[in-house]
Amino acid sequence: MLTAFTASLLLITVSELGDKTFFIAAILAMRHSRRWVFMGAIAALSSMTILSVLMGQVAALLPESALQWAEVSLFLCFGFKLLYEASQMPATIGFTEEKEAAETVARTERTLAEKHQKETPLAVVIEAFGLTFVAEWGDRTQIATIALAAANSPIGVVLGAVLGHAICAAFAVCCGRWLCGKLSERTLTALGGGLFIIFALVGFIS
Repeated sequence: MLTAFTASLLLITVSELGDKTFFIAAILAMRHSRRWVFMGAIAALSSMTILSVLMGQVAALLPESALQWAEVSLFLCFGFKLLYEASQMPATIGFTEEKEAAETVARTERTLAEKHQKETPLAVVIEAFGLTFVAEWGDRTQIATIALAAANSPIGVVLGAVLGHAICAAFAVCCGRWLCGKLSERTLTALGGGLFIIFALVGFIS
């Protein structure tokens, strides 16, 4: 359980920093109450985590050896893909996901304004929940969570992943723009790639 908790905590925390969901929370927090944005974001991410773990438990019905090799192969693919992407990025401060997140938030809020929807705490929570859930669906962290849950303790994966998401969401709503102004996308992408490869090697050895 401790191994699953640690692995999911590290993987989610590193992978989610600078991700699209991170910037969605950061941008929403500049327009609305940070408290309600955080609640909506963490509710969406927690729901996605639980759903991913349940999918992982279904996958766990497959033969154990097949699951182990699938997990190692998946993490290796993610790792080398991220390292390649990092090698193609300029060594400058800034994130490409920020622009896409800003466009998504702007488009949604224009639609809400056209419907004359009032800005209430519940409306902010629902907006943050919806945008975050959709952005997280099919993301590499969701796939990684499914793989971890298939081969490890589901409770450990849930606890580690939810805590990792909560840490990233808290950073996003409190100081997202400032934090990403101090980091480079290339560094975080390379760090995430290296972490995936480490977990693949650990899985291969064990």
